[in-house]
Amino acid sequence: MKIAVIGAGAVGGFIGGLLHRAGENVTFIARGKHLQVMKTSGLKITSKIDTFTVYAPFHESIEMIEEADLILFTVKSTETSNIIKQIKPYVKRDAVILTLQNGVDNEEVLIEHFGIEKVLAGSAYLTSEIKNAGHILQQGKHSIVLGSLTEESKGVAAKVKEIFVRSNIHTSLSDNIINAKWEKLLWNVTFNPLSAVSEATVKSILENHHLKTIAEQVLNEALEISKKVGIVLPNNIVERIFMKASYARDHQTSMLQDKLNGKPMEIESLCGFFVRKGKELQVNVSILQTLYSLLSFMDRKELRV
Repeated sequence: MKIAVIGAGAVGGFIGGLLHRAGENVTFIARGKHLQVMKTSGLKITSKIDTFTVYAPFHESIEMIEEADLILFTVKSTETSNIIKQIKPYVKRDAVILTLQNGVDNEEVLIEHFGIEKVLAGSAYLTSEIKNAGHILQQGKHSIVLGSLTEESKGVAAKVKEIFVRSNIHTSLSDNIINAKWEKLLWNVTFNPLSAVSEATVKSILENHHLKTIAEQVLNEALEISKKVGIVLPNNIVERIFMKASYARDHQTSMLQDKLNGKPMEIESLCGFFVRKGKELQVNVSILQTLYSLLSFMDRKELRV
């Protein structure tokens, strides 16, 4: 199976690197200084287990995906629509697209352009960052949960899982991947927006009474939205989310990393989504609205929009 990684950043680069190391045919699509370093020196991946360097085809040109059987779609949600327009002419008829992005709204956009039978959904549970251009640092354990969106594509999802497991990527299948993605989204909305506003690590949020109280209020608002849209979650979902947070205490959330690096933050998928749903469903999301307004102002100020 030929695999293309679109967005060889912290998530795509790490997953693609493990696939390539296991012998899979992987092409990486990236840009900027990160791409230039990878083209000359390879992609260095450091984890607690080991450090290795990936020497693979690294390209900027989207055309290089035209022979791919599996496309790992790992760009930031802020880039989803733009990248879809770029790749659409080159996605072959029988290719499958696996999104490992944050949020639960990227699937809808991909389905609109490619059809539900070509889209697989997944959640990446891993703590990674681009330490320097061409160097990805991954900390702690990692796991991938993926699944099909139709009965007909279950076999494809199972095949992708086999490839991932064979590549030492801890992967499981979910019979209801959208519910599984919602659980991750709830974690993200609890900690990402607040960390970006306060520039606090997950540890600081957990240990500061005021910040933790806000995090709890955000989660309660988001949970009310999830109930309204019919998402079935475990009874102990609050405990699960804060337990997972305790495992990533020293982690800078992805939104905070983007802010500190002067990149656009995933405000719409990780915060704006709930604000819009709150208005639509008449649910009070005043805390989320405040965070959303502050982040939108910060993002525009930083990017001088």
